[in-house]
Amino acid sequence: MTKKFLLSLLLLFMTALPALAAPKQEVSVPILLYHRLGPKVTDGMTIKTSVFEEHLKYLRDNGYKVIPLRQLINWYQHKGPAPGPKSVVITSDDGHKSIYTYMFPIVKKYRVPVTLFIYPSAISNAKYAMTWDQLRTLKNSGLFDFQSHTFWHPNFKKERKRLKPADFDKFVTIQFTKSKEKIEKELGVKVDMLAWPFGIYDNDLMKRASAAGYIAAFTIEAHHATAADNMMKLPRYLLINSDQGKSFAKILSGTAPKRNIVY
Repeated sequence: MTKKFLLSLLLLFMTALPALAAPKQEVSVPILLYHRLGPKVTDGMTIKTSVFEEHLKYLRDNGYKVIPLRQLINWYQHKGPAPGPKSVVITSDDGHKSIYTYMFPIVKKYRVPVTLFIYPSAISNAKYAMTWDQLRTLKNSGLFDFQSHTFWHPNFKKERKRLKPADFDKFVTIQFTKSKEKIEKELGVKVDMLAWPFGIYDNDLMKRASAAGYIAAFTIEAHHATAADNMMKLPRYLLINSDQGKSFAKILSGTAPKRNIVY
């Protein structure tokens, strides 16, 4: 080999060395969970509208990027690139009417994507819930995605004790499939994600959810989503009104102290 050829190989190796030496980016994404918003705190699950806006302002002003939940799931499935180092996901459970009244205007203002996990039995039926027409308005904004929270938000632990095994099998199947079918029919979206009611799940329920067509499911276990997490029990931070200022910043950084969740 000539000296010129050897020199070319050396230059090529030295050029590639930084890329080879660079550590692989570790994905660590906080998934935030909201339930109800309002002008004042009426229960443990309600966050003041002003606090929610403070959260979005903090994210914007501190270089965070709110990404669609689907983008994170695509990465888990090796269908898309890794989320950036300051990525955040916003979700909301139940379909409470305050999401339409109070969250929607702020989401439009800050142009952030939100995934709603709803249980269809309440929609257009319960006084506290949104209507299908309101959900369609959210959909038309292009900022909201809709996924399943089962059909009527059961406590699977209690139902397993109450029902005979065969009846429990039927019950679980209905909760998973009927919710999926109803949301897809009403909103024309693909439903393949599930939020566990009350954060309750086990290996049997995870298998059943997968068999029903769900590719990912979400808990209320408070830590960042990483490559080490099982897609059928991805963590979320259940936010309360006191999660403001330094408390909110610690959640985003993954340094918030653990607390007991009363759902």
